[in-house]
Amino acid sequence: MSPNPSNPAFDLPLEARLKLLAPRPGRLRAVLDTDTYNEIDDQFALVQAWLSPDRIKLEAIYAAPFHNSRSSSPGEGMELSYQEILELLKRLDVDPKGLVYRGVTEYVGFDKVAREAEAVDDLIARARASSPDDPLYVIAIAAISNIASALLKAPDIIDRVVVVWLGGHALEWPHQVEFNLMQDVGGAQVLFDSGVPLVVVPCMGVTSHLHSSVPEIERYIEPCGEIGKFLSMRFKEYSDDHVGWAKEIWDMAAVAWLLDDSWTPSVLVPTPIMTDNTTYSTDRARHPMRYVTHVERNPILKDFIGKLQAFAGK
Repeated sequence: MSPNPSNPAFDLPLEARLKLLAPRPGRLRAVLDTDTYNEIDDQFALVQAWLSPDRIKLEAIYAAPFHNSRSSSPGEGMELSYQEILELLKRLDVDPKGLVYRGVTEYVGFDKVAREAEAVDDLIARARASSPDDPLYVIAIAAISNIASALLKAPDIIDRVVVVWLGGHALEWPHQVEFNLMQDVGGAQVLFDSGVPLVVVPCMGVTSHLHSSVPEIERYIEPCGEIGKFLSMRFKEYSDDHVGWAKEIWDMAAVAWLLDDSWTPSVLVPTPIMTDNTTYSTDRARHPMRYVTHVERNPILKDFIGKLQAFAGK
């Protein structure tokens, strides 16, 4: 996908773009796009976002597609994720009606085809109800297919949203074969080329030390009511061998950027070009994005544990 010169949103003035990319005080309107059943860290990210209402007004949760050994197709991955979201909300005593939406069942792909889904339409509607002064933050911790479909269908929303995506690896990493990105490289191309204000939270080389262990989970998470037991179960069942074992909980980093940007220091860099070979190419004339360079693991976990304990009345 090449920049569309007829799309005025792509030509977002630099001052307006930088304002949208700057961390904001106060309560932020947000939606969460998640392939919740694919891994165990989406669950932690969702719970932390929901238990942070003073900072994040979580208006909607979108189930995203995924395809690996845990699903037979992207569509089944989306449906499994949808059901996992419901399991989490049940344990948080949250009514899912009007909050949870099914996402696309196919990737956008290299042909850049906008896929239809209730999540896509909901995102467009919420974005159009937003403004540059009160943007909608899209916390994306999955393949970017739902968001890319919305950008293709409604390019007019580009100056009303900020996408915070955990995807790809560090810019200097030798490749970008990371699960969220490689699932839909065409969708990632749409994202990078659309001009939407973008915060990228890379995995390897940046977020890759954000882990937890079974002793920590059993000590601080498992005692926290039904939701704590559920998170602990998901964490521990991921491996049969817990000796010397720690598990990635990377998706929490995208939520952390909204909660306190000092936990995820970042810089402005030119938005890279995503090649068909799943590598980055650089053009310094490209529009800037915000790029997270480091993740402070300890305050993220301390915040999460504190909120979970307060919810459980501990």
